[in-house]
Amino acid sequence: MQTFVFTLSNKCRGQGTNKLLLAHVGHLKRLKTSGNLVICGPYSDNDGAIQIIRARSVVEAKNLFEADPFIREGYYQSYDVRELFEACDENNWLMDSDQTKGNLKK
Repeated sequence: MQTFVFTLSNKCRGQGTNKLLLAHVGHLKRLKTSGNLVICGPYSDNDGAIQIIRARSVVEAKNLFEADPFIREGYYQSYDVRELFEACDENNWLMDSDQTKGNLKK
């Protein structure tokens, strides 16, 4: 599984409804139950949000993300997606990755 970070922006403040919110939360709960949602939430300044999704491909991740009613209904009007290489014990904190090695001074 790959990890993708979705950064949501251009929120239509004051345009949400309780029905839309409940549909959004239901979607997030389904993603969490399926093991696709790592973490999500709005920024504390109320200007955007983030969703981190695990999926087999960027296409699958986008399909899962774009099924969110907040996206489908345009509550958040734009987003950016990037793949995240998670650094952890299992991969030696990316010490041996080509990307890390390529960023070192020669």
